[in-house]
Amino acid sequence: MSAVAQPYPAHHGALDVFDAKDELRRAIRSEREKRSPRTRARAGIDLAEVVAGLEQVTGAGCVAAYVSRATEPDTLPLLELLAERGTEVLLPVLGAGLQRDWAWFTGVEDLQVRAPGRPPEPGGPTLGAEALAQAQAIIAPALAVDTSGARLGQGGGWYDRVLAHANPGATVIATVFDEEVYDAASRPLPREPHDRMVDVVATPTGWQWVRTPDAG
Repeated sequence: MSAVAQPYPAHHGALDVFDAKDELRRAIRSEREKRSPRTRARAGIDLAEVVAGLEQVTGAGCVAAYVSRATEPDTLPLLELLAERGTEVLLPVLGAGLQRDWAWFTGVEDLQVRAPGRPPEPGGPTLGAEALAQAQAIIAPALAVDTSGARLGQGGGWYDRVLAHANPGATVIATVFDEEVYDAASRPLPREPHDRMVDVVATPTGWQWVRTPDAG
């Protein structure tokens, strides 16, 4: 059994949504710091098998994904697995402020840190925010997801904005550790009107629909 806890604000109902999100982010980040590099690496290998095996991913010619940060499940195994089977992979390029952009993944050796504090990004030319419309599946990072499809991100709002460019038929898949899937009936994640919902949550041990496939 995992020793990692599932934090939840003690006074969630009494907190402002912004404050509840902030408290939860701090707590989840603290729990993530407790995982060893070896544990995160193993989680990345397992997550790659889960996500790559999803029908929505195996049938996609183009997938949007991301390069993980140090405390997230390692996504490099997934990126390499997708590329090996011929899937085109878009990766985020973070511009100034909340500027949205993408570039093609051409191999781990091409990834480079473009600015301090940012995850590695492709070194090739950028394609513009509208490139996301090419993806049939979008793999998004998260700190937590609940069973209604609410996603708790890092707080910058980048994905909430970038998903406006997604193909309406694309499946949005959020990736987290197992303990970061919350029961919406008993522990709903704090949510604001602008927050974009996800369709599927994937963890190192499996996946589940958190919105029905035909939901709007």
